[in-house]
Amino acid sequence: MRDGTPCAGEFGQQLRDLRARSGMSQEALSDAAGVSVRALADMERGRTRGPQHRTVQALAEALGVDEAGAARLEQSAAAGRPRPRTATGPAGSGTLALPRDIQDFTARGDALARLAELVPDAGAGLPAVTVVAGQPGLGKTAFAVHAAHRLAPHFPDGQFALDLHGMDAEPTSPRDALARLLGAVGVADAAIPSGTDDRAGLWRSLAGERRLLLLLDNAAGEFQVEPLLPGTGASLTIVTSRQALAGLESVHRTDLALLRREETVELLSRIIGPDRVGAEAQAARDLADLCGHLPLAVRIAGQRLLSRPHERLGKLVARLATEARRLDGLQAGSLRVRAAFALSYRQLPPRSQTLLRRAALAAGTDFSPETGALLAGLTCDEAATCAEELTDAGLLQSDPTGERYRFHDLLRLYAAEQIDAEDGPEVRDAALDRTALWMLRRATAAALHFDVDHEQTASRSDPDPDPDTAPIGREEARAWLEAERAEWLAALRRAHDTGRHRQVLDAAQAMHWFSDLNQHWEQWVEVFRQSADSARALGSRQEEAVHLNYLAWAYNLCVHDPLAALTAADSALAAARECGDGLQQGWALGYGAGALHRLGRTEEAQQRLRDSARCLASQESPQGRLAELTTLNSLGTLLRQAGRAAEALEIHRRSERICQAGVPGRTIEVVGLYHAVARQQIGNDLAALGRWHEAEEPLRQALAAFDAAQMPAWSEQARLDLGRVLGATGHPEARTTLLAARDALVELRNPRQVEAAEALAALDADGARTA
Repeated sequence: MRDGTPCAGEFGQQLRDLRARSGMSQEALSDAAGVSVRALADMERGRTRGPQHRTVQALAEALGVDEAGAARLEQSAAAGRPRPRTATGPAGSGTLALPRDIQDFTARGDALARLAELVPDAGAGLPAVTVVAGQPGLGKTAFAVHAAHRLAPHFPDGQFALDLHGMDAEPTSPRDALARLLGAVGVADAAIPSGTDDRAGLWRSLAGERRLLLLLDNAAGEFQVEPLLPGTGASLTIVTSRQALAGLESVHRTDLALLRREETVELLSRIIGPDRVGAEAQAARDLADLCGHLPLAVRIAGQRLLSRPHERLGKLVARLATEARRLDGLQAGSLRVRAAFALSYRQLPPRSQTLLRRAALAAGTDFSPETGALLAGLTCDEAATCAEELTDAGLLQSDPTGERYRFHDLLRLYAAEQIDAEDGPEVRDAALDRTALWMLRRATAAALHFDVDHEQTASRSDPDPDPDTAPIGREEARAWLEAERAEWLAALRRAHDTGRHRQVLDAAQAMHWFSDLNQHWEQWVEVFRQSADSARALGSRQEEAVHLNYLAWAYNLCVHDPLAALTAADSALAAARECGDGLQQGWALGYGAGALHRLGRTEEAQQRLRDSARCLASQESPQGRLAELTTLNSLGTLLRQAGRAAEALEIHRRSERICQAGVPGRTIEVVGLYHAVARQQIGNDLAALGRWHEAEEPLRQALAAFDAAQMPAWSEQARLDLGRVLGATGHPEARTTLLAARDALVELRNPRQVEAAEALAALDADGARTA
């Protein structure tokens, strides 16, 4: 002892004496303190230079040492611990203590619990490894540090944190990282082997004898991590990386999601205080949304507000609401969202950089490899490879089932900035034009699968731009049109805005029959508004009449705006009369009648339908026959609703006879759908006449036909009609049928959802009265 200070070697003797006085064996002390028997033996023999403070605390408590005795034991241990050394030489050796924990750490309870479940395996002598990967700003390091502090008591032989500098130009080499780890467990510089493999072997040997917690932060790749992982022993290693590190075998993976909105607000509250958040609760929720629920963005916003205690949350919300200013607003001192993204972007190969920034031009919330390829000027295979690379780097998120990718909102803004910085307006516009042209051609070709006038592929005037990858058959065509809805709609919009009006008309015309299968898509109003405007720009009154009629249909059935529908129908009627097109006059009268009916002008609606029927009866074309069937079915419906069910039944029987006779030039499938409409209306007519049992069969037939054709906007209304009839007859299927119809109509945003809810309530009320 020098100057009253214990020497390093005294700790082992002191520990042996305390254990002997307590009457505890090494095994008993091991169990009580949570320290391995091997570690205890090394301490008592002086092989350990100085155990960690937490280990000494655990030993003192297990031994029942008083406060003064515990202080003496800690002083002895501290004397034997390696002192921090100046970083000299390549090893850069020094202390590897855990970074300071974040006091306002929020959420992640499930992920922390799953990580804690790995501790029993580590206790059983099985080294556990977890990889925390994901996009920039998710709080991977903060999570790992917080988890390490929580789990530290389980690893009394040491907790080490090592930054691998994975985002630097020259990440830490495995050789240098091993030197620092060996120094941390007490190996003198002179005793550290020179070769990487020898260092790794020594590290595994030493780590295998200890209960260690190892935090390897910011890993560049598997090459850095693998040599540092203990092979045996009771250790837990937490690895953080922006890369997926998919090549690491037998590891646990901790997936951190974006915070939920309430968690985001909670984090903000912990940073700036609950009173300030409570005073502007809605602004706090809006701020959470503008930050995209990304922990880094929320922390930056919170730190900014914390440094400005008198600034209102609403002021920052107003600034961030403008996309062009959002990334500028998300910075506080050295913390910047843009900088976090830039670190990852600069690590990418040039081709992947191009895909990332150009993909920000995609129209939808997600994009396919073919869209990325068109925007970036790559092949589809190249784009898919780059997209997977970007997903592994945490810069894109992949769809769980399909080959599609999406951005975080803030990452999309960053990528869009890079377009301006690296590509410029000419390159950007060329990419958008190239993509729009290709998308519009494919959308047109895909939609023609549903057009009865183009049922044979050979008849198409505008073939698919890439026949080898074109959708085959209606199912594939439907899937493509649904998946790429935002993209082809943006292509249509760009074609219109750049004056390519013939392409707009061709695409919209091809969509006509497909739109009828998807009445619940509100964007049909925009499609046909654009096409009617393009027809006007080309000076074609006949095509203008056609597309104004389509627009009237969309206003009537897709967005339920009868006033706008009547205006479009009247304009279509004027254009059709001017060019002498009787077919379009008939359609315009019919669509106008539908709008008038919805406006409650029943007598005017009936008159227009009679005028439409007379106009169309003189048309000899297949299109004229189908239009006449539509008009007759609508007229019969109005008559039934006016209390004239017998007349309605007669008109709908007439429609049925036309369908049964067939329509030359139209397939059995197409005519079958018109027949199904007639059967549905016949069922409703019979129900209105109180002939409930007769009504059931035609309604079931109609429903089956619409279901087979995958026409939910039609089938769910027929399901509602059938449910009402079943309810009137006391059929046991009535309630389940009405319930299914109601839920589907709500999802389709169909106004008849109110009827379904009322019918269901009435059925339940009847059941309660008779119970």
